[in-house]
Amino acid sequence: MITTAADEDRVFAALANGTRREVLRLLRERGPQPVQSLADHFDMRRPSLSEHLKVLREAGLVSEERAGRQRIYRLEAAPLADVQDWLHPYERFWRDRFKDLGALLDRLPDDET
Repeated sequence: MITTAADEDRVFAALANGTRREVLRLLRERGPQPVQSLADHFDMRRPSLSEHLKVLREAGLVSEERAGRQRIYRLEAAPLADVQDWLHPYERFWRDRFKDLGALLDRLPDDET
């Protein structure tokens, strides 16, 4: 999947909000859910949650399917793989730093107190 900088910006902006991250967690743990089921987890009006769902949908993190009168939301994890790819060099950076710290501590003389 080829993503543009604008796509990445939408994903990171969507993930910057705690309510939206909680929606993603609910969908990951409990599978696809209707809007009302998701709304029951939050202390906010349904139109406010719908705005969060719109942001997640536009970022490609959730999809919506109509089933009769309900809208069922489903987690779409592919954009999260792009986030992980972006974070991976930073994980390697910190792993190398901790390895260097460990080597430095191994070279220090033992404290004889």
